[in-house]
Amino acid sequence: MKKTALYDKHVSLGAKIVPFAGFEMPVQYSGVTEEHFAVREKAGLFDVSHMGQFFIEGAGAKDLLQYVTTNNVDVLENGKAQYSCLPNENGGIVDDLIVYKMDDEKYFVVVNASNIDKDWDHISKYNTFDAVMTNASDDMSLLAVQGPKATEILQKLTKTNLSEIPYYNFTVGSVAGVSDVIISNTGYTGSGGFEIYFKNESAEKLWDAILEAGSEEGIIPCGLAARDTLRLEKGFCLYGNDIDDTTSPIEAGLGWITKFDKDFISKETFAKQKEEGINRKLVGFELTEKGVPRHDYPVVDAEGNIIGKVTSGTQSPMKKVGLGIAYVDKPYFKIGSEIFIQVRNKNIPAKVVKMPFV
Repeated sequence: MKKTALYDKHVSLGAKIVPFAGFEMPVQYSGVTEEHFAVREKAGLFDVSHMGQFFIEGAGAKDLLQYVTTNNVDVLENGKAQYSCLPNENGGIVDDLIVYKMDDEKYFVVVNASNIDKDWDHISKYNTFDAVMTNASDDMSLLAVQGPKATEILQKLTKTNLSEIPYYNFTVGSVAGVSDVIISNTGYTGSGGFEIYFKNESAEKLWDAILEAGSEEGIIPCGLAARDTLRLEKGFCLYGNDIDDTTSPIEAGLGWITKFDKDFISKETFAKQKEEGINRKLVGFELTEKGVPRHDYPVVDAEGNIIGKVTSGTQSPMKKVGLGIAYVDKPYFKIGSEIFIQVRNKNIPAKVVKMPFV
């Protein structure tokens, strides 16, 4: 198992450590609910250094990314980031990712931890554009400062004016005396904040500095469990649960990052799905009776026929109800449809609702 540069710090803080995507990662510190509400109301600090980072450079960098991703890289200006996905040759998704444009011939790509080698091999396979690829995953750390107080806390540690960095924009600056930090207005919680990328050797210094700077605002360290409940309340997809090699971006509600004004892998398949419609769709649902939906629970109709499968589910800390995301067959994926989630052989009624949940 790999460890992030902050592993010893997590252990010393009493974090519960679990294996995740080949890493030993903190799943929680003080408790999922406390960490969840800290991010929604104040601020939380996440070590997400297990994520993968690639640099793609050279005259052919943009053309390579344009072909292997679904979103339109052409619209990116320097200092802007873009959510996208890597389609496979069979109309599925290799991974979802964020593409950062550093300059005209330099891009920074952030991928999921479990897919680092897979993504690297996939992009490399199509690199007929002579782009120079560097896998920086083992050398870089990533901290996410999330929540309504996140900007205020991080601003104490940098001369960069954070209020001038809009959502899905970034800059390179100094934080807590550490130079060459990528400061990105992105995150996976839906509560605002920043993600910062830097060399491993600065990890403990920055972790301590952020916790100290945010002590008055109530910042606390947070683990993967709260990260999951937070992203689920906002309807954000998790690779391996809600999207994978067998799901298309059109089915997953990611048509907004699938741009047909360029050429890319599986373009024809997705165009056909968009034009002719799909037979299943990823939807949000809320239980109308007590229960907690979980990954892989069957979705059934009123007669008990299987019409889908839960991909992510939880008891929402904010709404105090069971909610989740599921692939559901036509016509049950319409908003307002009544469906049933099979929880321990009991069919619990639920309604298809619009996301985000909160």
